[in-house]
Amino acid sequence: MEQHARTLWYDRPKYVFMEFCVEDSTDVHVLIEDHRIVFSCKNPDGVEFYNEIEFYAKVNCKDSRDKRSGRSITCFVRKWKEKVAWPRLTKEDIKPVWLSVDFDNWRDWEGDEEVELAQVEHYAEDDSDSADATSN
Repeated sequence: MEQHARTLWYDRPKYVFMEFCVEDSTDVHVLIEDHRIVFSCKNPDGVEFYNEIEFYAKVNCKDSRDKRSGRSITCFVRKWKEKVAWPRLTKEDIKPVWLSVDFDNWRDWEGDEEVELAQVEHYAEDDSDSADATSN
């Protein structure tokens, strides 16, 4: 049985952050391409999760990463055009029921580059020796 993982996202000047909310995930696969992301995993009950998102705009897949924790898988995807706000995550102007804005992290990001850089560095510190964390 396959279903969509609940997904939260928020926008920053250089990155778009996504959090796939699956606790204790196994068999995690994250594929980030220039125009889409494909995510899949299983939970401890064997339920398979699969999300495919066509991005609102082009991204730099080579400078994008993912980080796994016990509660979720977080992806930070580098925008191709920096400092251009994304009004939505998806190419289509249709909001899937499983996709929500992460209002805890959403804010008007004028002059917010330092905060964004600190977030990216925080993730990178925990995974510095693995430039490609998608091979889990």
